Amino acid sequence: MKNLSPLPTIMFEALVRAALLEDLGRAGDLTTDSIVPKDRRTTTVLAARQGGTVAGLDIARLAFRLLDQDVDVVVHTPDSSKVTQGQAVASVSGPARAILTAERTALNFLCRLSGIATATASIVNAVRGHKAEIVCTRKTTPGLRALEKYAVRAGGGSNHRFGLDDAILIKDNHIAIAGGIRPAIERARAGAGHLVKIEVEVDTLAQLAEALALAPDAVLLDNMSADELRQAVGMVAGRAITEASGRVTSASAPAIAATGVDLISIGWLTHSAPILDIGLDYREL
Repeated sequence: MKNLSPLPTIMFEALVRAALLEDLGRAGDLTTDSIVPKDRRTTTVLAARQGGTVAGLDIARLAFRLLDQDVDVVVHTPDSSKVTQGQAVASVSGPARAILTAERTALNFLCRLSGIATATASIVNAVRGHKAEIVCTRKTTPGLRALEKYAVRAGGGSNHRFGLDDAILIKDNHIAIAGGIRPAIERARAGAGHLVKIEVEVDTLAQLAEALALAPDAVLLDNMSADELRQAVGMVAGRAITEASGRVTSASAPAIAATGVDLISIGWLTHSAPILDIGLDYREL
């Protein structure tokens, strides 16, 4: 597993605070405030209800502590760790009202991000032994991109562009509107700074040959068969980064990786991965 940089939670405080306010509404947590004495303290456990890979514990901690700084979250399995069904991920102790009120917001983030990390890990494991890296795309939940891309890294994957300003990626519509691959690449190169990389999407080997003549930094090989990908890698011969994309699954990923591509990009990791079921249980440790 790659080293996972710490998540800079200060960047996401406003996001988590907004999620809490969405839940609290105009009158706060009517259920908890009616039932639980203000001075009651408790200990609970964040427990995995299925096996997978954890991501988002710092965001979950932030949700609890934004309601009460006296809530203590002790992590037992840090982000990117594999967990089994029933395993304690973290213990949460402190004022009972804050813990119960923040529970759903904390779990919404934790389950979503852990689901992405788990899906990513499944593909990373499927291509183990090949050089291909698994990368995500910009197909992310609005407002959650940085967190979802972090979850991909927690699962052992890597990140593609964070936004439109990261690099130039010439897609099929750009090519069509520009009038072809050559004018698209030439205009991109004329407008790009010296540090900006240029990648071009191609659907056929003929398009690839045309693109390679213009020396892009990377080529996106879209929806090609394994045989076409193998031929494409041979044509590129190390002159550009090769990226395969298009309906990649855990079943199809090994054959794609075996063609020798450098990257395999997968949009569903961030737009359709199921959550990892994690619950908050009252369980004295």
